[in-house]
Amino acid sequence: MEAYLQEWLGLLLRWAHFITGVAWIGASFYFNWLENHLERQQAEADIAGDLWAVHGGGFYYLQKLRAAPQQLPQHLHWFKWEAYFTWLSGFALLCVVYYWNAGLFMVDSRVADLSSLQAITIGLASLLLSWLFYDLLCRSAAGKRQALTALMIIAWFALLSWLLSSLLSGRAAYIHVGAAIGTIMVANVFFVIIPSQKELVDAVREQRVPDARKGENALLRSRHNNYFTLPVLFIMISNHYAGTFGHSLNWLVLLLLSLSGVGIRHWFNIRHLEGHSRLVLPFSLLLLLAVIIALRPQAPAKSQTVSASPATAEAMKVVQQHCTICHSAKPDHPGFAAAPLGIVLDDESALNVLARRVHHVTVVTQSMPLANATGMSDEERDLIDRWYAGRMLEQAKRSEQEP
Repeated sequence: MEAYLQEWLGLLLRWAHFITGVAWIGASFYFNWLENHLERQQAEADIAGDLWAVHGGGFYYLQKLRAAPQQLPQHLHWFKWEAYFTWLSGFALLCVVYYWNAGLFMVDSRVADLSSLQAITIGLASLLLSWLFYDLLCRSAAGKRQALTALMIIAWFALLSWLLSSLLSGRAAYIHVGAAIGTIMVANVFFVIIPSQKELVDAVREQRVPDARKGENALLRSRHNNYFTLPVLFIMISNHYAGTFGHSLNWLVLLLLSLSGVGIRHWFNIRHLEGHSRLVLPFSLLLLLAVIIALRPQAPAKSQTVSASPATAEAMKVVQQHCTICHSAKPDHPGFAAAPLGIVLDDESALNVLARRVHHVTVVTQSMPLANATGMSDEERDLIDRWYAGRMLEQAKRSEQEP
């Protein structure tokens, strides 16, 4: 019953996290696009820019004021709850999925011999330390230099990715880097952006000049959040792709894919400007392509022969010992009420159908069994590898014999 309740809690929280995240990031993307496409006004002193748009069968006309209005409107819309609920639902999901079963999802004895409490402490510390480092950096003299700030942020997350990948399972390392970025983003909203907007509103009510420094700082943090979005979105889906978090250099894979995402986001932000660098997008896409090529699976050695490969029955014994505890019609593992991802390996026919996937996660990425909880040995992985190579050779021979 506990696994069943946990599964439903995870589903509902993930759903809520996805919905609120779409609302938050969607608003961020929209206002960034709006700012970039305003028709700047020269004649009207009070209007900084305006924009005509058509959507949903109607026309819209938007204006941005150069300064605050003389009087506040009756209804003023704020954009903050999307950010708050995205983080709250995400943190709750982190607790349900990772901290509830930390020994299974966070601890990998092949990486570091940690207790569940130690792994959780490391995860929570990564969130707090990331915000403290980032906030102190932005408030320092170095924070006034954009290029230096960007390099130091990249250096921090490169270090964090490496450290977490050296202590936690690959999946847990990735998700905590994403949670650290998400914590920075929502803290920017809570501690900097919203207080700046409150100061602006209070200044209008009190008929005084608002503090310009708060507005400039809020704009800077909002821009940072905009660049953080694509790396965070990648990390949100990365746990479905063991080829990334399961790689021996998973921290570097994460760093390069994140840099590619930042570059793509930057191109969208500057493409409307005259004289912008046209190399940003192709370089970012080439970096993405380079990672894809570098992670490609290696072909089995030509020296392997069908006669040397184990029979499917031998491979099935390994699968039954290490995989079917979770991947069964009725899992024995207390953490799962149903087979993860619906993958059931109860018999040889199912194993043959899912041979490529089994080989990929047990041999290529070695991301399964999860955190190697059942202790699959190198010899057993080698058996799966030779069995799969034999199947591939058999299929190649049959293809050659067919007319």
